[in-house]
Amino acid sequence: MANKYEMMVVLSPALGDEGIASTTDAIKAKIESGATVDSLETLGMKRMAYEIDDQKDGFYLLFNFTSDADFPKEIERVLKITEGVLRFLVIRIEE
Repeated sequence: MANKYEMMVVLSPALGDEGIASTTDAIKAKIESGATVDSLETLGMKRMAYEIDDQKDGFYLLFNFTSDADFPKEIERVLKITEGVLRFLVIRIEE
């Protein structure tokens, strides 16, 4: 059975505009390989409450996708090793 998920990703501004665009495309492609992307909202550059890896700002992305229950573990594994990803959180949306 497919579940709906919401995922927030914070990218490092040190990637630059091209790096942020390519990382966003890579994350979206990975999600599309095992799930259906319902929406992608680019929230842009925002000040973080505390520094992460010496960065005061982060580039925020909000993904909504539908997948099987095993897929979020796979996308978390990929995000942990993706350069430029400062933080991420995947939650299941109750229907």
